[in-house]
Amino acid sequence: MVSSEKRSGSARQEARTPGHLHPGFRLWLFRFLVVIGLPCLLLAGLEGSLRLADYGYPTTYFIPKQIDGQAVLVENSQFGWRFFPPAIARTPPPTVMSAEKPTGQFRIFLFGESAAMGDPRPAFGVGRYLEVLLNERFPGTRFEVVGVAMTAINAHAMPSIARECARYQGDFWIVYAGNNEMAGPFGANTVFGPQTPSAAFVQGYLAIQRTRLGQWLVSQFRRLGSPASTPESWGGLKMFRENQLAPHDPRKARVEQNFHRNLESLILVGQRAKVPILLCGMAVNLKDCAPFASLHSPPLKGEALARWQTMFQALITNAAPQNWDTSALLALDQQSPGYAELHYRLGQSYLATTNPAKAWAHFRQARDFDALPFRADSAINAIVAETAARHAGNGVDYLDAEKVLAEASPARIPGREFFLEHAHLNFTGNYILARAMAEQIRARLPAAITSPTAAEWADAEVCAARLGLTDWNRVSAMEDIAKRLADAPYLDQCDHAVQNQAFLGQLADLKKRLSAGAAAAARQVYETAIQRRPQDHWLRHNYAEFLAATGDGVAATAQMSQVRALIPHHYMIYIQLGRLLARQNQLSQAQKILFQAIPISPTREEAYLELSYVEAAQGQLEAALHHLDVAQRFRPSDAQVPLRRADILAAHKKRPEAILSLREAIRLRPAAWEIHYRLAVELAADEQTPAAQTEFETVLRLRPDHVLARLNQGNMLARQNRYDEARACFEEALRLEPSNENARKLLRQLERVIRQ
Repeated sequence: MVSSEKRSGSARQEARTPGHLHPGFRLWLFRFLVVIGLPCLLLAGLEGSLRLADYGYPTTYFIPKQIDGQAVLVENSQFGWRFFPPAIARTPPPTVMSAEKPTGQFRIFLFGESAAMGDPRPAFGVGRYLEVLLNERFPGTRFEVVGVAMTAINAHAMPSIARECARYQGDFWIVYAGNNEMAGPFGANTVFGPQTPSAAFVQGYLAIQRTRLGQWLVSQFRRLGSPASTPESWGGLKMFRENQLAPHDPRKARVEQNFHRNLESLILVGQRAKVPILLCGMAVNLKDCAPFASLHSPPLKGEALARWQTMFQALITNAAPQNWDTSALLALDQQSPGYAELHYRLGQSYLATTNPAKAWAHFRQARDFDALPFRADSAINAIVAETAARHAGNGVDYLDAEKVLAEASPARIPGREFFLEHAHLNFTGNYILARAMAEQIRARLPAAITSPTAAEWADAEVCAARLGLTDWNRVSAMEDIAKRLADAPYLDQCDHAVQNQAFLGQLADLKKRLSAGAAAAARQVYETAIQRRPQDHWLRHNYAEFLAATGDGVAATAQMSQVRALIPHHYMIYIQLGRLLARQNQLSQAQKILFQAIPISPTREEAYLELSYVEAAQGQLEAALHHLDVAQRFRPSDAQVPLRRADILAAHKKRPEAILSLREAIRLRPAAWEIHYRLAVELAADEQTPAAQTEFETVLRLRPDHVLARLNQGNMLARQNRYDEARACFEEALRLEPSNENARKLLRQLERVIRQ
């Protein structure tokens, strides 16, 4: 008989025998499978189903492609969707990079935002100048500068981009970023989503969107819970007009902490990849860019506010800046520290009295206290400098871009001589900054590269020739900027009229150089540059735009077709090629090309807008209006859609409907003088003289130098027998454009009417 002790021991041994699990363990395993395993399986199944259905988008900055049989990496046009609502997401500029770096090539990645990208013309950005400078100085090595920068993005995107770049054999990294930390994604006054969330929230939010299921969940959240303040379409800086920040808003500190954390993350990735890194402090327009908005800190109210404003206006009105009472202005600053415009006025006054040190200090404070912070401030630049200093012995260098441009400025303060507006460099500014970057890189180059070297860096003229930069490009870029300056929030700047007049004066002087002889020389510049670099899509694109501007549509179309062959993945090339074909009345071919753009980016409105024109020109009015409806569905706040509808309706003799569409366009863009002018012309044709006159007056208020509006206004006044006012209009038109024979003729006719 076996004892009970032996039986229990035998039972314990049996329980431990492989293949026999303890009942308690089996229970916990079951619970684990029910609570964790089944949901995981369900989520994996949903993720797989979404991928099989081709739902979602890639989240990497680069995506692989085959172009002309070559394995390359190109920009991901949907990269911004993790950071912005897709309807207003910006896209990287077109990029084509060999998947495997060729032997003998030195690859540089340039991180940043629109300033690093080269807005408004990436073909002439700082990275492009840097590439030319290095290739000219060290001809034995092929240098490639790859921009990983885009409009409106900020440092929250840089760590993930850096992890990609670490896989693509980069030899050097440059970081030129900081302007968008407050207004960009997760910033303190952003319009793109949550403001200043915790770092853990941001990391989780971005990580979850790496999955298709996460992308679906975020899209549902945006659709159901998106606040009404989120813009429906891209509206530039005016989207932020109502999101002002007080000078000492505590949210700024969290933004600065996030910037520091992201910068450290990028450096850590670079150090692991053993890549030297150049951190650049940001340069912005200090001298010739007033704050976009100013707030009192602490807030003033009621009589105190009215009294302060009255005293401030009295001090800066009816006197030149050198005659302003700086002591009285400083006393006002004691009452309300942090009012940005006051410091800007102090900067102007000290500059006018040749005290650049004090002027510099107050211009910087004006930038730092700007209630619409679209420029990197002192705190952001201090973080860059401190971070670079801490890592100085570990492959990290520092460049003070603000100091570089200040030393090159006649006033020793960066201003309009280097900037197109508040933060984007002009061609001269890009060249100077690229020279400074090139010097820093040279110190890091191995002797094998620096031994066969040119004596000096190429000058600005040589760089311009290599990049195919002509006055036509300069005019095109400045015309884009002129449109920005004519809209909010630039209109809100205290000296907008003065700065805008100076800018338009520069543009007018530049346009005078666009002669037939200059065009022939420019054509040679493009062709020589393309012979040196036939695979450079930027060169061919600029040449195509020049040819179109000078009337050679056939040659322009041929060049744009070459661009399409070089970057067939890029949406806008099909739009631009379609436009060129339509101008040459090749409507069916244009229609075919435009339809090819839609599968590449089906939710962008440009293809539908262009198709509407082409279809209307072929008499397909119903199809044209349908495509306008599609465009409006994707961009309900875009004034371009009702403007195009007005064009088509007017061409088909439907003037009342065209006028209604123009009024809708004005509702969406009230400061667009071009739309007011179009409406005035239609109203005049419809014999609605008082209404037309009102619109012409609006045009002249927004664009005082518009000669044609001046002449039309004179005609309106003459019809109402208001001869003296009409004469003043014609005379002002002649003053603005002395060679205008139409103005002279109208003035003679008016004088005859008056005599009769």
